[in-house]
Amino acid sequence: MAVRISGVTIPNEKRVVIALTYILGIGPKFSKDILEIAKVDQSTRVKDLKESEVNTLREIIEKKYLTEGDLRREIASNIKRIKEISSRKGLCHIKHLPTKGQRTKTNSRTVRGNKKSTMGSGKSKAGSQKT
Repeated sequence: MAVRISGVTIPNEKRVVIALTYILGIGPKFSKDILEIAKVDQSTRVKDLKESEVNTLREIIEKKYLTEGDLRREIASNIKRIKEISSRKGLCHIKHLPTKGQRTKTNSRTVRGNKKSTMGSGKSKAGSQKT
C-alpha cells in the first residue's frame, strides 16, 4: 500500500518521522509535531500504519501546514516581488548570484553555473622552451 500525502508518495520502509520529511515544507521538527498531535509513535514504519492513522496525518498536514504546490507558488511569488522592487536580493536573483551575502570572487560556482577552470600564472614552464 503506497501512502500519498499532499501529492507525494511516502516510502514504505522508512520510519514515519523520516518519511514525512519527503514532503516539501515539512522538516524534522514539523514531522515530530504532526506525529505528536496525531498520537502516532515515531518509530512506526509507514507500511505498519493503519488507514485511520494515515487519514489523520493527511488531515493535520492539509489544515495546518503549507506544503508542496502552494509552498512553491508562495516562494515563487516572494522572489518575483523582491525582483520587482529591485532590492539587493532581487538583483542577485536576476543576475543569478548568491542572494545571502556570500563572496563571489571565488566560490559560488553552483549558483553562477560556471565549470571550474584552473588558471595558470600565464608563464610558460622553463623546461618546455625551445632554444
